[in-house]
Amino acid sequence: MTLQECYSIIGDYNDVMKRLPRETMVIKFIFKFLDDKSYDQLMTAIENSDYKAAFMAAHTIKGLCQNLSFTKLYESSHLITEALRNDNPDTALVDELAVKVREDYAVTAGTIRKFREEQ
Repeated sequence: MTLQECYSIIGDYNDVMKRLPRETMVIKFIFKFLDDKSYDQLMTAIENSDYKAAFMAAHTIKGLCQNLSFTKLYESSHLITEALRNDNPDTALVDELAVKVREDYAVTAGTIRKFREEQ
């Protein structure tokens, strides 16, 4: 799998190449994404009804995805960030959005892992 093929699944290759002009830099940062703990922190915080911590983790994921042009995960992390923005979020909505974030994260992380294995 090429980096371009990887991005055809998870995001926007042309956009990330405008931000990070060398593929080696993109590869370095997408591999680092796999080590980031924000996703685990988000899911744990939601499970524990700690919505302030969940907001912070979701916001971090959103920023990472925006910088790395992971469009699908960016969209779902943006939605959950906004749902968590106030002090008393709609918990049913948060739970529903968490399912989408889980799905998008699984696709994104799984694709990056497959890409890494093939390097």
